[in-house]
Amino acid sequence: MFSGLARGSGIVLLLVMAAIAVFLTTRAVIAISRDEGNFLTTFEWDANADPPVFGIAVLLFGTVVSSVIAMALATPVAVGIALFISHYAPRRLATPIGYLVDLLAAVPSIVYGLWGALYLVPRLTGFYEWLDHLFGWTRVLSYDGTPARSLMTVGILLAIMILPIITSVAREIFRQTPRAHQEAALALGATRWEVITTTVLPFGRSGVVSATMLGLGRALGETMAVATVLSPSFLINASLLESGGGTFAQNIASQFKEATSMGRDALIASGLVLFLLTLLVNGAARLIIARRREYAGRVV
Repeated sequence: MFSGLARGSGIVLLLVMAAIAVFLTTRAVIAISRDEGNFLTTFEWDANADPPVFGIAVLLFGTVVSSVIAMALATPVAVGIALFISHYAPRRLATPIGYLVDLLAAVPSIVYGLWGALYLVPRLTGFYEWLDHLFGWTRVLSYDGTPARSLMTVGILLAIMILPIITSVAREIFRQTPRAHQEAALALGATRWEVITTTVLPFGRSGVVSATMLGLGRALGETMAVATVLSPSFLINASLLESGGGTFAQNIASQFKEATSMGRDALIASGLVLFLLTLLVNGAARLIIARRREYAGRVV
């Protein structure tokens, strides 16, 4: 009975995923067939016009760039916090910090968005001016003094949002490192840091990858926080600090209410791209985990 229920649950999940893919594809084909622009390269979104003209170039760029910024900022900090809780902090300190991290993971997205819009954005202006002073010559980090509602701001906010998720999973992974391995390293004269680099990190490598993929999944699909902080525009700025840009989820949330039937199909077409992007990311993560399986022990 248990085997049948488990098998049936897996089949139902596959059927649900297939139904979502068929629905998105069907509606996307209708929209793309009527699009007067290039769906992949057009820097415009006017799906309610007659004829409709829309493209995902800006949305794809903004989604990928903001998620990469978030991962680059959040992952090393999350791994460091997880190691501190699991191997450095005394129990009296580690327990409340662990509770706090778990609590932050449960904060609603709109709360992060309001905090980002009312508190974070005004206080990033000075930081962006400092970056422009040091690295403005790169053009990527130049700042024109406009409100800090840019992809960099979105990336920073997303990093704060996904930090608890990565930390919680990585902490549990590190705690599962076999005690015998750690004691053997200590018996050979290894320092605590050498124990971490030679036993804990190799053992939990695949688990950390899984944790980062969970965080990346939230970053790719985050809607309300991004819509609250970002100043959307269908332009790709050379600088990450200039206002403007857009993401798939933010565009769907902001455009759906006023969208016509054709506009909704166009938004569904962009949702299909986000769906495929998420599948590709998770597939790549599974390949990485499979290659690192020999280091993972019981963690898969």
